[in-house]
Amino acid sequence: MPNNTPTSPTNGDVAVVIDNVDKHFGDVHALRSLSARIHYGRLTGLVGPDGAGKTTLMRILTGLLAPNAGRVTLAGFDVVDDNDAIHVASGYMPQRFGLYEDLSVMENMRLYARLRGMDANQHTDLFAELLDFTRLGPFTKRLAGKLSGGMKQKLGLACALMARPKVLLLDEPSVGVDPVSRQDLWRMVQALTDEGMAVVWSTAYLDEAERCDSVLLLNEGQLAYDGPPARLTGRLQDRSFRLEDVGEQRRAVLAEALNLDSIGDGVIQGAGVRVVLRADSNVGQVQTLADRVDARLAAVPPRFEDAFIDLLGGGPGGTSALAERLSPVELDSNIAVSCRNLTKRFGDFTATDNVSFEVNKGEIFGLLGPNGAGKSTTFKMLCGLLKPTHGEAHVVGLDLRRATGAAKAQLGYMAQKFSLYGLLSVRQNLEFSAGVYGLEGATRRTRIDEMIATFDLESWLSAAPDSLPLGFKQRLALACAVMHRPPVLFLDEPTSGVDPITRREFWTHINGLARKGVTIMVTTHFMDEAEYCDRVAMLYRARLIALDTPDALKRDTVSEARPDPTMEDTFIHLVESADLADEARIKAAA
Repeated sequence: MPNNTPTSPTNGDVAVVIDNVDKHFGDVHALRSLSARIHYGRLTGLVGPDGAGKTTLMRILTGLLAPNAGRVTLAGFDVVDDNDAIHVASGYMPQRFGLYEDLSVMENMRLYARLRGMDANQHTDLFAELLDFTRLGPFTKRLAGKLSGGMKQKLGLACALMARPKVLLLDEPSVGVDPVSRQDLWRMVQALTDEGMAVVWSTAYLDEAERCDSVLLLNEGQLAYDGPPARLTGRLQDRSFRLEDVGEQRRAVLAEALNLDSIGDGVIQGAGVRVVLRADSNVGQVQTLADRVDARLAAVPPRFEDAFIDLLGGGPGGTSALAERLSPVELDSNIAVSCRNLTKRFGDFTATDNVSFEVNKGEIFGLLGPNGAGKSTTFKMLCGLLKPTHGEAHVVGLDLRRATGAAKAQLGYMAQKFSLYGLLSVRQNLEFSAGVYGLEGATRRTRIDEMIATFDLESWLSAAPDSLPLGFKQRLALACAVMHRPPVLFLDEPTSGVDPITRREFWTHINGLARKGVTIMVTTHFMDEAEYCDRVAMLYRARLIALDTPDALKRDTVSEARPDPTMEDTFIHLVESADLADEARIKAAA
């Protein structure tokens, strides 16, 4: 590709120099005395909890924000004094989709070329190379707004690479992207670093951070760690354990483990529970728990995620204040949600095709699939928000075709995209949701106060939702979905983009609600979250291609190359197997 970057001062292999940078917005300090170096030919991960300063730092690196103190140079140019050169030397892919949804793929690319000062008519070879690199060649005429989440991210990457920048800045590029598309993004970024480009990848996925050459970990605007992820992980040697074969007890065992003084973090992992000891703690309490539940305790290698949570002081405990206030759910039937031959067409396009399954009371049921597979469409039909073209759906025994209003009163729905009212304050959103669900008088006031306390919203009550950090936006959305204490809860990618500690908080609530008998249906692209589900259904190209427990699906994926497959391995295997089956059917029909 042609290189349009202006000649920059030489600084060896250092691409970015961050020198004692401060940034504040009024009384809020986003960055404090931050210093770091980012190198060419390396992938640098940028991680930290919500509000740590990651996006602020990214925007300073691109020249979109100026620091209040300190200095930043990128490719040898000062981000303030040489701002025009910065915009050519860097490529930036923002956290939110920054392209024009009413333009096609090719129209977006031509527009970005012109914005970069390039003659779009003279760079057809560059366009062809970028389309091949991102595998968007067959979709040049498709409107950007009609692309799947993964394809949108690839188009964003193609536009960020338009002038062949020296430094590529990616602000959470894989949020909302399925594992197959994530693999494609990794392939492309690895090729760029192999060619010598410096790439900064901000991420909420700690398995991604673990694959980076180096990591900058921010917390409260300060640099908490700078170096290879393996070095931080090594600090937790002999502190990570797994209670094996816990099986159906795993949610209760996890909750109990997280409430032990000696445990700083814990997650469900397959049929077991993975725990991390706090510094200077011994394994005695965990061994006692393992003996009592008849589980085998095994030492396991630490992960970067373990070290991340430990560095930030540990995760939340195992008790959900939200669930503790609930009485056990009582239903007339053990089947809480069911659908039969559920189909939805939009013109000639089939979004959901003949899908059937049942979900038991108190079950956590995961709906997985690539972007555009039909998960959100299926969710909306089961919530009564979309009318099926064909088939039927029931919630707590109510037919959604005939008793839509009554069924809606029995469920809570948290949409994939933040769906609260931006013109209302946080308190007004809570008041509005209480009214929608018919809460009145003392009950209404009590429930709103409970939500404020449970989700720590007191400091944000007068704020507009759009001004909240993402983690608090999601807390508010969940609060509005559960305020009326529904027996069935639909969560459409509830933790997309939030930091790992907030994700753990959400799953503490989800696990607690399930133990009280609340039925929970959840979509997610975090494959470790699929491990929390009792069963998962896999949708692909609008069809249901698999339905079983996570462990059973992983067993079906075992091979000589993958003797112990992860859920991500399983996801990719199921998609590839479906593609092969489709190809075989096409050949047989021909």
